[in-house]
Amino acid sequence: MSSKSASISPAKAGRMEQEKGKSIYSKDVILVMTASFLFLFGTMFNNPLINGYAESLGASSILAGVIVGIMSFAAMFLRPIAGNLTDKFSKYQLSFIGGVLILIGIVGYIVSPNGELLLLFRIINGTGFVLCTVCMTTWIAFLVPRQHVGAAMGLYGLMNALAMSIAPAISINLYKVIGYRKTMMLPAAATLIMIIIIQFVGNRAVPSPRQKEKKQFKMISVNALPVALLTTCFGIPYFVTQADIVTYVAKMHMPVAVGSYFFIYAIVLLLIRTFLKNYFDTVRFGVWFWLSLVATAIYLVLLAYMNSNWMMALGAAGMAVGYGLIYSVLQSTALLLSPANEQGLGSSTFYLGLDIAMAFGPMLAGVVAKALPGRWFYLVQLIVVPLALIVYLIWRKHLNGAIDNH
Repeated sequence: MSSKSASISPAKAGRMEQEKGKSIYSKDVILVMTASFLFLFGTMFNNPLINGYAESLGASSILAGVIVGIMSFAAMFLRPIAGNLTDKFSKYQLSFIGGVLILIGIVGYIVSPNGELLLLFRIINGTGFVLCTVCMTTWIAFLVPRQHVGAAMGLYGLMNALAMSIAPAISINLYKVIGYRKTMMLPAAATLIMIIIIQFVGNRAVPSPRQKEKKQFKMISVNALPVALLTTCFGIPYFVTQADIVTYVAKMHMPVAVGSYFFIYAIVLLLIRTFLKNYFDTVRFGVWFWLSLVATAIYLVLLAYMNSNWMMALGAAGMAVGYGLIYSVLQSTALLLSPANEQGLGSSTFYLGLDIAMAFGPMLAGVVAKALPGRWFYLVQLIVVPLALIVYLIWRKHLNGAIDNH
């Protein structure tokens, strides 16, 4: 018997064994998971519509671009605040406030008479989005035994991914039939249901007095910094693809049914996360990293040279492994690397990396699209592969040690 095992008391060992056999799918977990899908659905639903809607209200193309991007830029500054608040207050309270702000933002979109007011409601929506993303991630982690955080984040990440793929697909088709304002009533309804659902969660994740102890305000969790850097590296190609793949295919005259891309991505992601759900808490970070890194390189090359629906489908499947899989692993790793009283800060640091990818990825892609031939659009993005590898090699021991913090 190791000294580590010998130091565990029989009572504690018994509790750990009990928790190990306990299912993570409690009523509270299911309700918070459902609420997370709904608030993300409500926010992501409007993203493809905002540009065209702003211009329909008389906004210039420049102002419309600012309106589209302001939510991501605002999120980068608000994440640290949300992270620190999450470690001091009830996750329910902050999620409720976040849901109300999202609802106000969406209703504001519907009634906005001009682009300037739309910009204001976009910021309000973004503030609510920041609170909900950080708070619900840590709320889920609060509700499950620590040794099951990986599996819980895998399911949570799946709900996120499904919302991010289903919502835009519905909105893009629906607004053409009933118009912008009526279409936006659907995400408003989804957000309202989310606010109602969280009222039935029994455990409202109130931090203990020790966790609420006064401590210095921190911008980021230093322990989770490598996670944020890797999230940016893996996130840039994903958000570039989300924003530009339709335009890219049209420009390159590729004979593919690009409308099916994210549908295929969602199906493959659902399958691999379902199959691998029992491994997230037992397999070290490095295994997931190498698998996702190779998959990222493959799908970027496939998208650069695709000339058939088969190549497109393989590219979508590669992205599900390259980004969709590592997303949940990074999310749970950020929580495991952060102390118990800094779970909110660890979560906000993870999302900060995501915000940077979401804000700057499409901007950099626009520069590449103008400066280089079309074929280079995805090949240039291969730069994220060596960058991610450098980050991993620097913090390899730190990242692989996260699993020992269950």
